[in-house]
Amino acid sequence: MSTLVIVGAQWGDEAKGKIVDVLGNQATYVVRYSGGNNAGHTVITGGKTFKFHLLPAGILHKNTLSILAGGMAICPKALLEEIDRTREQQADLGELRISPSAHVVFPYHRLLDQLEESARGNNKIGTTSRGIGPMYTDKVQRIGIRMGEFVKPELFKKRLAEVLEFKNRLITLLGGEPVKIESLLEEYLGYAAKLAPYVSDTESVLQEAVRRDERVLFEGAQGTFLDLDHGTYPYVTSSHPTTGGACLGTGIGPRDIHNALGVCKAYTTRVGEGPFPTEQDNAVGQQIREQGHEYGTTTGRPRRCGWLDLVALRHSARINSLSGLIITRLDVLAGIPELEVCTAYDMGSGPVNYIPSTPCEWETVQAQYQTLAGWDEDISGARKWEDLPKTTQDYVRFIEEFTGVPAAILSIGPDREETIVLRPELIWG
Repeated sequence: MSTLVIVGAQWGDEAKGKIVDVLGNQATYVVRYSGGNNAGHTVITGGKTFKFHLLPAGILHKNTLSILAGGMAICPKALLEEIDRTREQQADLGELRISPSAHVVFPYHRLLDQLEESARGNNKIGTTSRGIGPMYTDKVQRIGIRMGEFVKPELFKKRLAEVLEFKNRLITLLGGEPVKIESLLEEYLGYAAKLAPYVSDTESVLQEAVRRDERVLFEGAQGTFLDLDHGTYPYVTSSHPTTGGACLGTGIGPRDIHNALGVCKAYTTRVGEGPFPTEQDNAVGQQIREQGHEYGTTTGRPRRCGWLDLVALRHSARINSLSGLIITRLDVLAGIPELEVCTAYDMGSGPVNYIPSTPCEWETVQAQYQTLAGWDEDISGARKWEDLPKTTQDYVRFIEEFTGVPAAILSIGPDREETIVLRPELIWG
């Protein structure tokens, strides 16, 4: 039992970065399998705060090989800046390898992202404007430029000339200024030369690692309900942050995924537009936001906050075949005397037992709640289950019972040490 997927079980921002950091020193490989620098993971350890957007959180462990897999969208400039910034904070990092199949994000992708979002008017999706959606559009249209081409100068020049001619026509139609190939080439050939030493085969490396029964940890970005197929479409990302995405983005077959742990907050947050049945746009939501410092790692935008949605979480557990839950941010709920948890959706004609699939259906959803007792104690100093107040234990048990998935790990603070491992057998098997 050597492979483990860490997946966001909600709308992202569930503190996956901390969990990957906690478990990363137990793995030989840590693999980021989807998304780009539209995601953000924060790791706090040794009095330092690391903010990752592209690098796997496992990079902090020097004996771990970190991999950016083929399913990723990589902005070369952002990646190089992140590598330099992380090295300034901690010189001794693990090895990094980039798949030649990963797609490259260019300035024209970011420009198109902004122009397209502006053209949507009142129907904005709420993108991060990092160019990720337009890059994945190129991937589907089969005109994307991949890392294996990017780091070969003559091939890159040829491919860029072909693609940019088409892209500039589109940019002009949307009212933007065409991108000049000369200045883009001058800048990006420099990035390519710096990244070339990192680019090499990753697919067979991972396949062989699985056959040798070495531990491989797959790090998801964003969350289940931002998945292109299974999320609250169209308010989703352009990739697959679900457990299945670990196979699509890396070349590992589904029978080689042994365990999947879903990371969920003890409440719910969301960034950008889209359905959010348990949102609390009131004093409670503001209290959660401030106590949890709920502002985006990537954009700095305040996150929308609300009560825990167990209907969505149970659905997520089934989509991802979760073997266990990792419940984070339990400490944030301290001081709220009564905690509401959503246990049913009502769409106007009584409770429903499914997740809506269209925006018009989501608009009719009314969350039905059950009230649980809160706790006043600061639980960040707890290091084992018995240290937690009974009401905190009851809250965790209620989540387990409703979703049908046991809790493997509890996070009761942002630091690496503020973690309680409940069921180690659910992690690596």
